[in-house]
Amino acid sequence: MRIAVLKERAAGEHRVAATPETVKKFIALGAIVAIEEGAGEGASIPDAAYRDAGAEVTTGPQAVAGADIVLGVQAPDPLALAGASPGAWVAATFDPFGARERVDAYASAGFEALAMEFMPRITRAQSMDVLSSQSNLAGYKAVIASADTYGRAFPMMMTAAGTVQAARVFVMGVGVAGLQAIATAKRLGAQVSATDVRSATREQIQSLGAKPIFVENVVGIEGEGSGGYATEMSEEYQAAQAELVSSHIAKQDIVITTALIPGRAAPRLVTDAQIASMKPGSVIFDLAVAQGDETGGNVEGSRPDEVVEKHGVKIIGYANTAGHLAADASALYSRNLYNFLSAFWDAEQGKPVLDEEIGDAVRLTQGGRVVNARLME
Repeated sequence: MRIAVLKERAAGEHRVAATPETVKKFIALGAIVAIEEGAGEGASIPDAAYRDAGAEVTTGPQAVAGADIVLGVQAPDPLALAGASPGAWVAATFDPFGARERVDAYASAGFEALAMEFMPRITRAQSMDVLSSQSNLAGYKAVIASADTYGRAFPMMMTAAGTVQAARVFVMGVGVAGLQAIATAKRLGAQVSATDVRSATREQIQSLGAKPIFVENVVGIEGEGSGGYATEMSEEYQAAQAELVSSHIAKQDIVITTALIPGRAAPRLVTDAQIASMKPGSVIFDLAVAQGDETGGNVEGSRPDEVVEKHGVKIIGYANTAGHLAADASALYSRNLYNFLSAFWDAEQGKPVLDEEIGDAVRLTQGGRVVNARLME
């Protein structure tokens, strides 16, 4: 069983799909691991560290030659996989809805594409969930970047020269990223509030010491979708939420938006009129900016990797937030991949054999066809 790891080619992508830690673990299972030269540079992992772990460090084409499994952060171009074994597995993130043509190309090339972002959110797959591990870091980074952009201190400070008031931070969307954003902002000393369309998150918000902001006058609406994701809400709820947010957001110094709905464009949470109601010098971090259209992600007018100033408010957001913490993000991501493959490793066959529940969920292509039910609907 030959496992290959290529250097990431996407712009701004500094993560890597294997670390010396996971290389050793794969070798212990009986696999041969080949790493492309320079694959770990962006995550501060030198080639020598991979060699010391037992990996073969070589050129990209030589690493892929005869590979049975290719690991990636973002799925490589199928042309870069020339020489891999027929039907080789490629475990990576594929953006299946946004980059369907790449999925079709994998099918045509005869590879078995395994989309890590399609990992089901079930108990036994928690250690394999790349969205959670990367979102956790993204929520932290959103607060740190906001604090850096914000021209004032986060905690309340009582000094001989007077008192500095604590920053007010409002987190919109309380998934993994939102919860980490709340926790990080609290640790920095801010006054934190948060909202979500899922009523079950109220207790989670309170458990972190933040104030829950929820629509109370619309009864019988629950935004919990399959797999723990939020669903798109009714027009009635959206109108009530917009009214509540508008009154609350005007008092905030920092707003962090985290809302994503799988397979759809990021929902609009903050409009230009709401931005205009905020105090000059305030900051908005749009964690969903990369999943938006040309007019923004969750925030109207936001743009990936740009600081947009509107009405005296700075709007920021990264196309690849977790990638700004490449070393930690790579460590977590690579463990997700190892946990995934090792959980199904058949010692007699010397390779992983996927079951139906997880295998069918993540498998996009097989036998020259697109086979994933979510893409075929």
